[in-house]
Amino acid sequence: HVQLVESGGGSVQPGDSLRLTCTFSETRYCMGWFRQPPGKDREMVASIDSIGTRRYADSVKGRFTIAKDNAKITLYLQIDSLKPEDTAMYYCAAARYRCLSDRASDYSYWGQGTQVTVS
Repeated sequence: HVQLVESGGGSVQPGDSLRLTCTFSETRYCMGWFRQPPGKDREMVASIDSIGTRRYADSVKGRFTIAKDNAKITLYLQIDSLKPEDTAMYYCAAARYRCLSDRASDYSYWGQGTQVTVS
């Protein structure tokens, strides 16, 4: 069982930056960040596999950066140039297989989420 705990969300202004953090308990899994705006489906924004290959949603390329530090058992999501449309609950997720998948159903473990509000 993989435990995930997110932090780092908050209320910010357009153009600001945030760094989300997710601590995890198992280093063998592929990791991803998803977000779910109010009233919308959950979508993958960034994912990373065990050798550091990254994948981003087209809507966030150039502004979001995913990174993983196995020594600190921490996953990061650096978000720059925040926009109001980035407002969402952000979730950290872990997948044993199907690394870099953009489908929420491929991820077995989820954190509780951290809210990002841009206005």
